[in-house]
Amino acid sequence: MHVDRADVGNYYPWLQARADRAARSLSYLARAWAEPEQWRTTARAKVQELLAFDVEAAPLAPEILQSTPCPGFVRHAVRYWITPDRQTEAYLLIPQGQTRPGPAVMALHDHGAFYYYGKEKLTAWDGAPTVLRQFIGEAYQGRPYADELARRGYVVLCPDAFYFGSQRLDLSTVSECFTDPHPQLQATDPDAAIAAFNRFAHAHEQVIAKYLFAAGTTWPGVLFQGDRASLSYLLTRPEVDPERIGAMGLSIGGYRSAHLFGLDPRVKAAVVAGWMPSYPWQMRDGFRHHTWMVYVPRLLEYLDVPDTVSLAAPKPLLVLNCSQDSLYSLASMQAAEHTLATVYQRLGAGERFVCRYHDVPHSLTLAMQEEAIAWLERWL
Repeated sequence: MHVDRADVGNYYPWLQARADRAARSLSYLARAWAEPEQWRTTARAKVQELLAFDVEAAPLAPEILQSTPCPGFVRHAVRYWITPDRQTEAYLLIPQGQTRPGPAVMALHDHGAFYYYGKEKLTAWDGAPTVLRQFIGEAYQGRPYADELARRGYVVLCPDAFYFGSQRLDLSTVSECFTDPHPQLQATDPDAAIAAFNRFAHAHEQVIAKYLFAAGTTWPGVLFQGDRASLSYLLTRPEVDPERIGAMGLSIGGYRSAHLFGLDPRVKAAVVAGWMPSYPWQMRDGFRHHTWMVYVPRLLEYLDVPDTVSLAAPKPLLVLNCSQDSLYSLASMQAAEHTLATVYQRLGAGERFVCRYHDVPHSLTLAMQEEAIAWLERWL
């Protein structure tokens, strides 16, 4: 006898029904809004409430840690405050010889179950360990795209997100009941040590998520606040034209890019790669490989993911999907595409939204990078 199975077993039917009944009451498609700006203001305020991470603004107090000449640009390692009690580091890439304000891109790194590094995934650097170079080969077809953007005239900021790179978990401060059973964490070989750290951090996501929820906040709230603070830093740079700011990312970098675009009017154009699902279409088996970093309780009552991104419409948006992506069903990606296309059409800006499907697994290939850069060149 055939049994209709789902990842959550017998709980699936009522969870699916609940997701299907979700009102999405602040979607642009939910009703006739008198003024698009009223819709944006109302919906952004509700998302901010649900993200539950309103913090006091902190002086950025940026400092340049190191400057490295690279072919076509200079890479600065910078550090600045994103909250009164937390700093992050970033790479700032400035095209060689730039003397006047020009276009800039927030290049937002991926997840990839690779936590030891963040910004380092997007720019080539001497001494990169084998495990990182292998990752870049798989995720970006060997070309960290921030470098390419800088060589083509963009100021680029690559900030570390919460839980990655300079903001990664400090294992020396974690309760011994978690760390002591893991002798591989003591590996001396750099590649083995990094791989062991990534495995530990991946398993520990559930612990971090529990504590974030218990503390009254959300993981996306922490991520998005950090990205907006980083954008504020980028806008302090004299090399940057504030009217020509883009955002781009793969995977959770795409998730971050999408929400920075949707929630922050300072971003003028965006590229979202490998991250544009509709959550109701993910309910049967679409979340099994996902991170804890992408859930906002109660959001579906008001907005699905593409609805949130559409808050930036009619500003230009390019979505690059991977048709072999194991993280999202094709139906989920197509449902999100339909929502976005409909919103842009109703706002009279159908040509400003494009969704492409590349027949590859979850990645940002060279062909996808070229399409992304062409999009930014067109609109910034």
